[in-house]
Amino acid sequence: MATHSCNEAYVVENGGLKGSSKETRPGRTAHNMSSSSLRKKSDLALVSKVPCRCLRMLLANLQEVILGTKLTILFPAIPLAVVAEFYSFGRPWVFALSLLGLTPLAERVSFLTEQIAYYTGPTVGGLLNATCGNATELIIAIFALSQRKIEVVKYSLLGSVLSNLLLVLGTSLLCGGLANLRKEQKYDRRQADVNSLMLLLALLCHLLPMLFRYAGAPATPTADLTLNLSRASSIVMLLAYVVYIFFQLVTHRQLFEAQEEGEEDDNTASGEEAVIGFWSGFVWLVGMTLVIALLSEYVVDTIESASASWGLSVSFLSIILLPIVGNAAEHAGAIIFAFKNKLDITLGVALGSATQIAMFVVPLCVVVAWTMGIRMDLNFNLLETCSLALSIIVIAFTLQDGTSHYMKGFVLLLCYVVIGACFFVLRTPLTDQPNMNNLELKLPTEAVFRA
Repeated sequence: MATHSCNEAYVVENGGLKGSSKETRPGRTAHNMSSSSLRKKSDLALVSKVPCRCLRMLLANLQEVILGTKLTILFPAIPLAVVAEFYSFGRPWVFALSLLGLTPLAERVSFLTEQIAYYTGPTVGGLLNATCGNATELIIAIFALSQRKIEVVKYSLLGSVLSNLLLVLGTSLLCGGLANLRKEQKYDRRQADVNSLMLLLALLCHLLPMLFRYAGAPATPTADLTLNLSRASSIVMLLAYVVYIFFQLVTHRQLFEAQEEGEEDDNTASGEEAVIGFWSGFVWLVGMTLVIALLSEYVVDTIESASASWGLSVSFLSIILLPIVGNAAEHAGAIIFAFKNKLDITLGVALGSATQIAMFVVPLCVVVAWTMGIRMDLNFNLLETCSLALSIIVIAFTLQDGTSHYMKGFVLLLCYVVIGACFFVLRTPLTDQPNMNNLELKLPTEAVFRA
């Protein structure tokens, strides 16, 4: 009765749900299902006894948004990061606390977009997921761009793609294979094929600007030409992503909706109806985004200090550490569903996030930098681009037969370890090379090809 009274108040606040029945409620994507695995059902019995309606609604929202996740224990890191920055504590402490604070915020943004989707319908909800699914990476990238730290932008976005393709998918397939040794593990190849195709297009758009420098004459300046090619390729990628969203939400929605089975646990079942109102969810979403922006600014400001203090390169922190911590909630959800032998959801999370970063966030950053007068291109340098290329090729071969076992996950995980070790030993301080993105090769072309 207590929960029913609070839900009735939500309906009064918003005028009813759109798609509240099972037949018309919005289809749940893999991201929704993954995030719901980390949620816990709230008991509103005490809140319902508060006499003041406004205070009751506020307390109910606080309980659903702040206490409705298993990552609640990490929320104190947010005020601690603000205090550490305000009182000028050690910069590495600010960096570490900000990263920890971003972890529950990323999961809560996914929760809030799903709640809003119950009132707006599946199409608008899908668009929210398509644009806010990697809001943390996008906000960090924009703050890094505003400080002209182009290398941090490239490293962090590259790390997100590699993390989703190798670490998340590798760990999920390994754990899922070990947990289901006596079960046949299958998944729908059609969704994996579409995402692999999009990733190969993204790889082409990253390869051409890098190869463009090797194709020209040694004395010919190629920085401007590479920049123009990158901007044109970014527009093509954004156009392709728009068509991909139309394909995902309109014409072939059945390929991307998570198929819910009859037996679901309480956490998943609790996601079948809205628990907060539309305007409450909208206000919370704006507030969470502002807090993410604040912590992202702290991360960008302190990453070099953390690099010097911990003895780790900026490339390692950006490519390895940032994606692991920032997307820990989403990654954990993918692994949980792999344990349950629901690989379609796992693949939807890992490949969907990688596709969104590569085809939407990266080209959007190039366009945003263009409007800001910053010369950011798609040339991620030789080592980084080759790591991306080999990862996408390995994934394409791994997922081609529609079946899985733990050996596939083990190999993917080892690939990620090798790439992480490579960037661990790589030392490229940003202070010594403030604009290394636009530097020309120091070796003659003939020497490069002889090597």
